Amino acid sequence: MENINWGIIGCGDVCEKKSGPAFYKIKHSSLVAVMRRDEAKIKDFAQRHGVEKYYTEADKLINDPDINAIYIATPPNMHKRYAIQAMEANKPVYVEKPMGMNYTECLEMIETSKITNQKLFVAFYRRALPYFLKVKALLDENRIGQVLTVDIKHIKKAQASDFDANTHTWRVDKSIAGEGYFYDLAPHTLDILDFLLGKIESAKGYSQNLGHLYDTKDTICAALQFESGVVGTGLWSFVAHENSEQDSIEIIGTNGKITFSTFAFTPIMLITDKISEQYSFTPPEHIEQPLIQTIVDELRGHGHCPSTGISGARTSLVMDRILKEQ
Repeated sequence: MENINWGIIGCGDVCEKKSGPAFYKIKHSSLVAVMRRDEAKIKDFAQRHGVEKYYTEADKLINDPDINAIYIATPPNMHKRYAIQAMEANKPVYVEKPMGMNYTECLEMIETSKITNQKLFVAFYRRALPYFLKVKALLDENRIGQVLTVDIKHIKKAQASDFDANTHTWRVDKSIAGEGYFYDLAPHTLDILDFLLGKIESAKGYSQNLGHLYDTKDTICAALQFESGVVGTGLWSFVAHENSEQDSIEIIGTNGKITFSTFAFTPIMLITDKISEQYSFTPPEHIEQPLIQTIVDELRGHGHCPSTGISGARTSLVMDRILKEQ
């Protein structure tokens, strides 16, 4: 492909700033059509973003001959259906995270990618952000020696909408999004650790609904073992007191440690017996743009995207194992 002509299925909040504008700001990339079931909302989106065509039916967008690549930004329960349909229409796919509702769905998507010979990418955009690439560089430079352990803590207070069933977000509806906020937020952390430290070979966990605000699990702990031998722990809670909120990853090695965050972009801290350094980065205006740039480059035959269906499926497998009933 010389020019990548995108169609978006599911133009919700994520498309307004995080991802949508990137498709028409990147060179050799354009946003040709968008889709949402609500006609008034999708017409408004198209007008504000200068998109010529809009649809209220995904089938029509997928079969639009002017589109040669598709971004799926729906809730997770529709990822597999639309991804398979798009690839069967001979169009590569960029799908939001989590890749599917479970690992089995991810495998079906990967199999379709193989059969149709269409590329499949997943929106784990941290793999292309300078902040996390700096952490990878520090590890690759052996700045903390041999990596031994990693510790994850993601503690959040309950959202205002959580306290009333009438205002619950779809993210805590198991039939739409899987296991609540854990399935929405934890994959970002688990995937970036896959990128930084290699494949997570084994994962076990315990999960509970302790806040009783919705039907999905709100408090989860996990034990992880990486293929390299590194071991790790993870703790997530989405109903804690606001004074307890925390977003941290700590990687400990034989010569020191690196601390950083998944969402807050706190300064990266490198601490050894000889030095204490910190590195600050400002996230890009459209946070998915660096990863989308790698997708455009790969589709044009000039590069490689670091977030594929294969890597995305590994993260879904880890989450499935953590949430498995003991």
